Amino acid sequence: MARLDMKAWLSRVAGSTATVPIPDEESGCTIWVKLEYLLPSGSTKDRVAAFVLGHAIERGDVTEDTIVVEASSGSTSIALAMASALLGVRFVAVMPEGVSAERVWIIRRYGGEVVLTPKEKGILGAIEKTKAMAAEDPNVFLPRQFENPLNALAHQRITGPELITQVGRSIHGFVAGVGTGGTLMGVARALDEMGHRARIGRVRPTTGVCFQGMPEVCGGIPGVVDGMSAILDEDRIDREIEVPDCEAVHAARELIARGFPVGPSSGLNFAAARRLAAELGPGHDVATVLCDRMERYFSTDLFQDLK
Repeated sequence: MARLDMKAWLSRVAGSTATVPIPDEESGCTIWVKLEYLLPSGSTKDRVAAFVLGHAIERGDVTEDTIVVEASSGSTSIALAMASALLGVRFVAVMPEGVSAERVWIIRRYGGEVVLTPKEKGILGAIEKTKAMAAEDPNVFLPRQFENPLNALAHQRITGPELITQVGRSIHGFVAGVGTGGTLMGVARALDEMGHRARIGRVRPTTGVCFQGMPEVCGGIPGVVDGMSAILDEDRIDREIEVPDCEAVHAARELIARGFPVGPSSGLNFAAARRLAAELGPGHDVATVLCDRMERYFSTDLFQDLK
């Protein structure tokens, strides 16, 4: 059914991304960052798109006539748009109004369609729309990123083991912001399975909270959604780490200045990793992921200081 053999495509998307150490002089720790923005569509969501669609094709849930429909603020829709283009199936992204124009353009350039739902209804409104579309058309397939256990399993089987092998020594902490919760839960389970007694930190952005030297008022961290995940296992989380939006944006700008072309959620993760490192003290290793690329955020707070 596919333009591209599914096994070959899965192999490409699930392939290795580098993990590099960044010494944190303040804490005396090493922060290991996994460069997920190097995946083909530019984000860690490629792994989920490959894993979920691969299983769906094996089960016969995705065929030539399928319309893949997903509610997403951006990166998952971009990954699915790329995957659908490679497979030769139709894709529709359902997104709340107000997402950056860059994300919409990328999806459309892949040949995907975009349906915008009322901004005030947020991602919940987008999810409701996808369910209505599925009820109206039996050809619609919903990946259901916020509740599909395959989301976390992709990271448990691929991202986590790869990260652990690349670090090559004990990982004392892992942190990530939660959109769907797939990355945090999947990597946490992989750490458990491979014998690492790591502290698992869920990162929460505190919207609109700034401090001296960071004057901008930020509008939130795209892709980090509170209370939406049905995948998240609260019992597996050891620490809640709050990071002001402005700190996350400045951390992303710092990473870009170091040569890592990332978006705001990567800054959020990096800032949280430094906070956990400060708590653990010298000599520890803390890991996180740099989720996606900066190009989809040109019109957001990330680049506001350059305008």
